[in-house]
Amino acid sequence: MRSGILGGVFNPPHLGHLLCAQEALLELELSTVVFVPVREAPHRMVEQDPGPEVRLEMCELATAPDERFSVSRLELDRDGPSYTADTLMALHERSPEDEHVLILGADQAGALPEWHQAGRVLELATVAVAERDGARRDQVREALLGLTGATAVRFFDMPRIDISSTLVRRRAAAGQPLRYLVPKPVERLIVDRGLYGAPAPVGAR
Repeated sequence: MRSGILGGVFNPPHLGHLLCAQEALLELELSTVVFVPVREAPHRMVEQDPGPEVRLEMCELATAPDERFSVSRLELDRDGPSYTADTLMALHERSPEDEHVLILGADQAGALPEWHQAGRVLELATVAVAERDGARRDQVREALLGLTGATAVRFFDMPRIDISSTLVRRRAAAGQPLRYLVPKPVERLIVDRGLYGAPAPVGAR
């Protein structure tokens, strides 16, 4: 089976994440895309983190309507920083016959040489980079020069959609609508639990 791996903080997951997964699945001829929320991001603080279990729950709500998508708690069940190389090794040990395709944004791919065991990442998975309008392809290739296996990196087109988790959190705190930014069940969870400073729903005050 050819499986896409989409890792991230997902704080919260939004429609841009789902669109990226869909385009990767279609263009790269994947059987499935697995969302892998991190437990502990290695290189940055997770802002306004409701906790890894809540982020996992939001991913499950976001992906549930699409049978092509699934969610893994692999990184949540492992102590310490969530290194992609360790995750890919665990996936390979579980399903050695599967081909794993690691889905990255252009910014992530450009920083790949700084990752923990970057060469191992390229050895264990095909790296596929989502790009908008082809603007970053040359920059990514230049950043990866010298990494063994970098020539096998693939690119796929993704429609431009200016949604970020930061935007969603900011709008939640301001009591602004999240509709059309996140899936409805994720919106409901954020509002019902007051995540990111979202005001309590009317009647619950």
